[in-house]
Amino acid sequence: MNDYYAELGLSRDSSAEDIKRAYRKLARQLHPDVNPGPESEERFKRVSQAYDVLSDPDKKRSYDMGADPYAPGGGASFGQGPGFSFADVMDAFFGGQGARGPRPRQQRGQDALVPLDIDLADAVFGAEESLTLDTAVVCQSCHGAGAQAGTRPKTCPACQGRGEIQQVQRSFLGQVMTSRPCMTCHGFGTVITHPCMECSGDGRVRTRRTLRIKVPAGVDTGTRIQLAAEGEVGPGGGMPGDLYVEVRVRPHETYSRTGDDLHCTIQIPMTAAALGVVVPLTTFDGVSDLEVRAGTQSGDTRTLRALGVTHLRGTGRGDLIAHLTVATPTRLTAEQEDLLRELARVRGEEGTQGKVETQPKGFFDKMRDAFKA
Repeated sequence: MNDYYAELGLSRDSSAEDIKRAYRKLARQLHPDVNPGPESEERFKRVSQAYDVLSDPDKKRSYDMGADPYAPGGGASFGQGPGFSFADVMDAFFGGQGARGPRPRQQRGQDALVPLDIDLADAVFGAEESLTLDTAVVCQSCHGAGAQAGTRPKTCPACQGRGEIQQVQRSFLGQVMTSRPCMTCHGFGTVITHPCMECSGDGRVRTRRTLRIKVPAGVDTGTRIQLAAEGEVGPGGGMPGDLYVEVRVRPHETYSRTGDDLHCTIQIPMTAAALGVVVPLTTFDGVSDLEVRAGTQSGDTRTLRALGVTHLRGTGRGDLIAHLTVATPTRLTAEQEDLLRELARVRGEEGTQGKVETQPKGFFDKMRDAFKA
C-alpha cells in the first residue's frame, strides 16, 4: 500500500490544513498543463490519490488503521480507485478556499434606483422630499426565517445538508469528482417543510413605504443620492441593499441653468433701451431691481451676483445672468411714425443706410500692418 503521507511530504500528525496546503503546492508543480510529461503525470496521479485519501475523514481513518481505503467497506465513498475533487485542483491553481458547503439563506438585498422629480427652487436651496416606493421588507410573521411559527428547516435528505451533489467521472487523470448545487434544497442544505403563509418561505414580503429624503442644495439632473441600507431586504431577511435616488429637475418657465448660473431673457422696448430703465425681476430670493443702462443693445447682459444655484461642493452660489433683447416697434400709428421721423431728422439719420462692420484685427494682422508701414 502506498505511503500517502510520504507522497505529500508530510508526517502522520499533519493537520487537515497542512494536507491541503501540501497538495496545492504539489498540484501547481505537477499538473500536466504546467509540467507535461509521463513522469509528471504519473506523479500527479499519486499525489491526487494521496490527497483524496487524506482529505476524506473516513478514508484517512481506514488508511491510518492499516486498511485499504479503496477496498469494499474501506471508506471509499464513490467507487473504487483513486479520485480527487476538481474544486481542489482549481483551488491549487487559483488559491481559492473552495465554494463548498451549503450557502446561507440570508443574502444581501439588491440595490434599487428610483427617480425623484424636483423644482428648480429645490435645486437652488435644497429641500426635503417624500418618496413612495414598492420594496421588499422583512416578513413580520416569520421574522425572515421563512418557516411557520414552531417549525424550523430540516436537513436536506438528498445532499445530507452539504448543499451540493458530488459525482465521479473518469478522465485521463483518474476519477474526477465534480460538484453541483443540490436541486432539492437549491444549495441551502436544508428544506423548509412548512413555509410561512405570509412570505411563502422567502422571509420577506413586498409593501409600499414612504421615505423622507433630504435633497442637498446644488443638485442637478442626473445627480444620485445614496441611501445606505434603504434598498430591498434580501432573501431570508438578509441585509438590505442601498437605495439610489436619481434627481430630475423640472424645467422652469423663466430660468434655465448652466452649471451653477441661472439665465433668463428680458425683452425691453426700444425707448427703454435708449433711455435706460429699472426692471423689477423676480428671483428665487425675492424681487431684485435690474438696472438697464441707457443705450443698451440687444444681446447685452446684466449679472446679479450670487443669486444663482448653491454650489453642491464648496460654499457660495452662482450668478443670475439676464440676457437683454430690444423690441423694435411694429404697427405704428401715424402719430408715432411722425414722432420717429422727427427723431431721425433731429439725429441726422434720415435715409441713413445700414453700416457693414468689419471684423476687428487680430494681433498678427496688426503686426503685419506695422511692417508694411
